[in-house]
Amino acid sequence: MSFSYLVKRLLGMLPLLLGVSLILFGVLHLAPGGPLDVYADNPSVTTEALEQMKRAFGLDKPLPVQYVSWVSAFFQGEWGFSIRTAQPVVQEVLDRVPATLMLGGTAFVLALLIAIPLGVLSATRRYSGVDYFITLLSFLGISMPVFWLALMLQLVFAVQWHVLPSAGMQTIGDGSFLDLARHLVLPAFILAFASVAGWSRYMRASMVEVLGQDYVRTARAKGVPDRRVTYGHAFRNALIPVVTVVALDLASILSGAVITETIFAWPGLGRLFIDSMNGRDYPVLMALLMVGSFALIISNLIADLAYAVIDPRIRYD
Repeated sequence: MSFSYLVKRLLGMLPLLLGVSLILFGVLHLAPGGPLDVYADNPSVTTEALEQMKRAFGLDKPLPVQYVSWVSAFFQGEWGFSIRTAQPVVQEVLDRVPATLMLGGTAFVLALLIAIPLGVLSATRRYSGVDYFITLLSFLGISMPVFWLALMLQLVFAVQWHVLPSAGMQTIGDGSFLDLARHLVLPAFILAFASVAGWSRYMRASMVEVLGQDYVRTARAKGVPDRRVTYGHAFRNALIPVVTVVALDLASILSGAVITETIFAWPGLGRLFIDSMNGRDYPVLMALLMVGSFALIISNLIADLAYAVIDPRIRYD
């Protein structure tokens, strides 16, 4: 990949992010209600106070003016203030990023280490008992609701067996690594589980297709050992379509696993999104949605880079 191509891709992100911001801003602000509705039933907040808040957050201006003001400030790093907590939005988001990266990164690595070998094993043992067993587990994983599995594991491991904590990131008064790891086990497993089932199926399908190619049959006819044919000739080419799926899922994992973080009270971006949505905190919601969009665009760029690394025939000029 040439440097000029990379610069073009990075510059191309700007109009894309601008278009995404326009759509997100319109959808949020055209929805029924408003960000100050949460104070409407509070008797301690007077009408004058609501008017002052409306002026302070710029909500008294026409919608196009609000958008232009917001987008120009956002791209300069001024993300405004949270309506719910009055804290800077940048700080609110940055405070949650480490927890989400820790959970999402652990789940991503775990899913990758399990799904790829399972897919390869299923493809190389096609129509065997191992293949049927892995296929059964994959379909169970795809069809099983994540929230249901999370609640069941909480019931078994936290409530009945008392071997793992049910929620949170750490025990009060205990900041040890072991305590953090114990809190991480269940949410990371749930988050990884949702990806393993799908990724292993993609890996199996891709591997089966590549193993049926003429160059693989030729290698076998020449007496090349099966292991070398599988991992030396077929594996890299089979990875290319899987990279696309993994890259798209990477964005969703790292931008905040909403259901998992909510069930396990994990203090990451997903839980912040739910709290902000319940509180109609538009500045924080816009920031989180833009972070998610940016993560998706970056993950697609990483996928393109990975294509060139996996297959040297792919070049970007």
